[in-house]
Amino acid sequence: MAIGLHKSEIKNPVLRWVDERLPIFTMLHKEYGTFPTPRNFNYFWNFGALAMINLLIMIATGVFLAMHYTPHTAYAFDSVERIMRDVNYGWLIRYVHMNGASMFFIVVYIHIFRGLYYGSYKAPRELLWMLGVVIFLLMMATAFMGYVLPWGQMSFWGATVITNLFSAFPIIGDDIVTLLWGGFSVDNPTLNRFFSLHYLLPFVIVGVVFLHVAALHVTGSNNPLGIEPKGPQDTIPFHPYYTIKDTVGIVVYLMVFAFLVFFMPNYLGHPDNYIPANPLSTPAHIVPEWYFLPFYAILRAVPDKLGGVVLMFGSILIWFFLPWLDTSKVRSMRFRPIARVALLLWVIAFFVLMYCGSKPAEQPYVLISQIATAYYFAYFLVILPALGKLEKPLPLPESISRAVLGEKALGGGPLPASAAAMPMEKA
Repeated sequence: MAIGLHKSEIKNPVLRWVDERLPIFTMLHKEYGTFPTPRNFNYFWNFGALAMINLLIMIATGVFLAMHYTPHTAYAFDSVERIMRDVNYGWLIRYVHMNGASMFFIVVYIHIFRGLYYGSYKAPRELLWMLGVVIFLLMMATAFMGYVLPWGQMSFWGATVITNLFSAFPIIGDDIVTLLWGGFSVDNPTLNRFFSLHYLLPFVIVGVVFLHVAALHVTGSNNPLGIEPKGPQDTIPFHPYYTIKDTVGIVVYLMVFAFLVFFMPNYLGHPDNYIPANPLSTPAHIVPEWYFLPFYAILRAVPDKLGGVVLMFGSILIWFFLPWLDTSKVRSMRFRPIARVALLLWVIAFFVLMYCGSKPAEQPYVLISQIATAYYFAYFLVILPALGKLEKPLPLPESISRAVLGEKALGGGPLPASAAAMPMEKA
């Protein structure tokens, strides 16, 4: 073999020729074939793959929509209508893209919940978690800019309200707003900027997803028990076991996606966005898309504009510090009954905020939002740190294989309760 060529084990001569010079097939086999994964994954672990599939769908449909869209205030609304009426299967591409954003957030919210419930943010996966938060922030920015592009009433006024929030920051706030607008109001330069960034950011997300997956393959996956594999008996190859399981999840997911697209395509949208943007006519009730509603409710829960903006951004930025705010040595909420109840109450508070965000800024919704916001932050800043010190976890299994196959099959029993207090790498 020539010097510098990779020693490939691929049997196909064409693929082997490529692999010797660019060992991409060897890498794929190592990272997605023989890669050892815990043998006790449940279906919550499907949602990472579903998010990647959804990202690819959004990019593919977005590229085709961009071919027919005109980013100009005089033509944007009409170009979207032309896509829906005159472009071959334009209605399908647009509905897939439009509902794909909602499906993307549903999948990612479940993915985040899984990380919170099973402690996937704890050492050594802190950077993996933080990269996931970066992806979520990029998703929010991309979705917001995409919502502006149809240039309907809710697009225009949503852009006006949200961009005006930056004016709350002292000294630099007005300059930030002018920079976002490209002028002194939401107008054609704003639409052009948002279109450019909406097209660019998905590819930035792809880059961060690559880092996210690379970090995952360095530290390995967490699992429902939250304990590290102790040997080959605790793991199985990713293929064919989890490729088949992911395939089942993808088929079910696409069925739900198709049902939404073909039978309820406008269910998650707002009817006002089918009215052309009119700067002289303010809608009675301006609301963002449903996946922004919890953070919108937090914004409105604070009477002070700057305080509301700080809390809104802080409600996501606080996730970066979660690996250090949770002081417990046990990952999975399965073994932390009190913390599990606290997390479920946090989820309820999140949905309450989502509901209040969809309602007018009046009583009793403002008061309910304030109570839910208080618990939202108390969970991270008070409850988790306190429970990590005070709660006595349940006994942990000795190994993944013993928990999966049963104690009688392998002999032995669970670790004593003192094991819950052991360092993470030993527990």
